Amino acid sequence: MGFKTVLCVTGADHSDQDIRTAAGLCAEVGAHLSVRIIPAPMLAMSYPPIGDGIPEWPTGRGQTIARLNNRFRQIDRFSQEVARQEKRSKDIQKLLRAMCLSYDVDTDYCDATGVGEVVRQRALCADLTIVGPALLNDSILGPLVINGSLFDTGKPVLIAPKGAEATLWPRRVLVGWDSRLEASRAVREALGLLCVAEEVRVALVDPKANYNGNGAEPGADIAAYLTRHGARVSVDLLPSAGKPAATVLAQHAIDISADMIVMGVYGSRRLRERLFGGATRWIFEKPTLPLFLAR
Repeated sequence: MGFKTVLCVTGADHSDQDIRTAAGLCAEVGAHLSVRIIPAPMLAMSYPPIGDGIPEWPTGRGQTIARLNNRFRQIDRFSQEVARQEKRSKDIQKLLRAMCLSYDVDTDYCDATGVGEVVRQRALCADLTIVGPALLNDSILGPLVINGSLFDTGKPVLIAPKGAEATLWPRRVLVGWDSRLEASRAVREALGLLCVAEEVRVALVDPKANYNGNGAEPGADIAAYLTRHGARVSVDLLPSAGKPAATVLAQHAIDISADMIVMGVYGSRRLRERLFGGATRWIFEKPTLPLFLAR
């Protein structure tokens, strides 16, 4: 298994659920867990000018005093937040120490515009980022973390939704395949998982046989590739019957009792606030089992 460093990002007010999930996965494969605590994204603390020249009396003076008082309140709130995060960090370290894991815990303070870059830098030095239920349900921090860990990193993300038993030793894996670059990268990043699985099902929805896409026999090339790596592979050609591809894949995963879905992620820098496009966006919004994603 090639995962030696796993990143887990947690919010200041999140429970320990995500940490425990990531710790359990690290224990499975003997990986180091790197935890990053990010307080709820705050508006950037601005430093408004005290005044231009001599302020008018008394209006200008009153406005300046009001700005200073507001600044003092911001500093006080930030100081309280720092103290709270120090306690949160100590609690997490105590939890992980009791689990006998290799770990490190740190806190990153940044405004909302800086979260993605902070996470990106951390993810570049990790093999896998875990997104647990608490972060997944955080409508503010969740998308920022997922964007930062997926875009511009070349590293995979494992989505572990609530109620789904996440594992890095899956028994049966469904691979969503469409002969695109993102799907190929997802397969490559998941090779360690796919080669230890008892069964890998490569699923194509409404595939067309052509020589510049799926080939004359859709799914045959990727199945042969995985087989050479030692995976036990079969190919499922699924009709959509007018349904979205994501709906078909999700239902098929349930039908075959898959432990995980491996698939590529699509999106663009210009539209990152939308997170993902097409089938990936749909399945992300309604995860029913762990998703191994790469771009």
